[in-house]
Amino acid sequence: MKKSRRFLNVILVALAPLAVSAQIYSWTNLPKITQPTFRKDTISILTQGAKPDGVTLNTKAINAAILACSQKGGGVVMVPAGLWMTGPIELKSNVNLHLKKSATLLFTTDKSQYALVEGTYEGKKAARNQSPISGMNLQNVAITGQGIIDGNGDVWRAVHKSQLTEPQWKEKVESGGVLKEDGKTWYPSEQFKRASTENKSMLLTAGKTPQDFADMKDFLRPNLLVLTGCKNVLLEGVTFQNSPAWCLHPLMCQELTIRNVTTKNPEYAHNGDGMDIESCKNFLIEGCTLDVGDDAICIKSGKDEEGRKRGMPTENGIIRNNTVYNGHGGFVIGSEMSGGARNIFVYNCTFMGTDKGLRFKSVRGRGGVVEHIYAKDIYMKDIAQEAIFFDMYYFVKFATDSERDERPVVNEGTPIFRDMKFENIVCNGASKGVFIRGLPEMPIKNIVMEKLVLQADKGVELIDASGIRLKDVQLITQSTKPVILVDNSNNLTFDAIRYDPKASLLFSINGERSQAIEVRNTDTTKAQTKAEFNKGAQEKNLLLMSSK
Repeated sequence: MKKSRRFLNVILVALAPLAVSAQIYSWTNLPKITQPTFRKDTISILTQGAKPDGVTLNTKAINAAILACSQKGGGVVMVPAGLWMTGPIELKSNVNLHLKKSATLLFTTDKSQYALVEGTYEGKKAARNQSPISGMNLQNVAITGQGIIDGNGDVWRAVHKSQLTEPQWKEKVESGGVLKEDGKTWYPSEQFKRASTENKSMLLTAGKTPQDFADMKDFLRPNLLVLTGCKNVLLEGVTFQNSPAWCLHPLMCQELTIRNVTTKNPEYAHNGDGMDIESCKNFLIEGCTLDVGDDAICIKSGKDEEGRKRGMPTENGIIRNNTVYNGHGGFVIGSEMSGGARNIFVYNCTFMGTDKGLRFKSVRGRGGVVEHIYAKDIYMKDIAQEAIFFDMYYFVKFATDSERDERPVVNEGTPIFRDMKFENIVCNGASKGVFIRGLPEMPIKNIVMEKLVLQADKGVELIDASGIRLKDVQLITQSTKPVILVDNSNNLTFDAIRYDPKASLLFSINGERSQAIEVRNTDTTKAQTKAEFNKGAQEKNLLLMSSK
């Protein structure tokens, strides 16, 4: 009896963390995010000798004001109107760095001011230049106001000729730097060019230190703002722009609020993400405007084995009332999501001209579980590619049928995307309404989509998907052959689907794994052909219910 009781106690102790992490949220029970508070005491950077002339390097003065404020118990460090040239700024606990309207912090183009430090690159430890603004293991920290923080990113970035107009390209070449041999790529320096063309790694492998990368320092572009391991963080009202790489990068932070912030990067900004929320818990992103060169609002949690060992999912988040203009995705998860992501609520957001709308991406080897993601009231216009996009073949330009027929053994490196619901999604203009492509060994599972109106060139494609339910969906498509493509997918439900009455083909069912497909409350007679079956698919696996 004692042995049984002892065994039961061991089991309960082992399951305790799982019970805590499995807290259930819903639209009526959203995560609660704690806001930081600060003393009213204010120190102006002018008291430390800072000068707003756009020439004086104010690094020491600004950091001295922040340190003095923190040492006195915290408060507000005020940046008055003016153009403040500076090097790297290090935030401190209990300090609110407040930029008045017409205040601009402009980071110097002198790269010697940025030390080589240990950072991360796409979820792995890497040598980086010190970020213009950073903080580590802080409590109660904020950047607020109506000013601008400019990373002077153009001096850090390479750019392709095709990304610029002729006058812009001419100006770029005349500014200095070097060209690739074919004359089609501009690099900031010969050192940058050599590191790029030789594909040098910046990763900090065993025995390597940041100083070992001095011969490629110019290549190690910093993120504009990096906050690591901080708690009670507020970014509010400020414009963050022109970042050398990612704009905002909270890493392993808790109780994070990003409110009414603007992030801007040029369309050609390589890795010019707006916000990368990585391994953070309890966060709110609201009222923000993004116009960037890569993913806009992006959820990450580390890459491959390193991310899995960290084991910190990005979880318990609210993303609402945001507007995204240019970007590779409006709301994005991946591809570095090896620690997982869960309990994220996205609503009342507008995407105008992004490459993709809701974007989920991964690849074999990442691992991680992405689940309990909810999106509603999302409005999109002029989406260049897919409005709703899942792809487990990230970086694979084209997966052949034979490659997709491979079924590796499921292991810790197999990514899992499951249990999500999207509702009231409107898209006016896209190349494709819905695209879902899982893995043969691990399909995308249990995705519910309701109340969609999608105007797109093509309708829906489901490849290696399972448990997908589309209900009350209107597909206004240019291509009507087929409206819906199914490839090796099962347990699908299409309920109350509306489509172009001139459609030549409603369903194309492909692959012997395409089974248990139900069509309900849908008039299939309007299509010239209801369905075709190819590559081993069988007609008996398509069940038409309550249809004409």
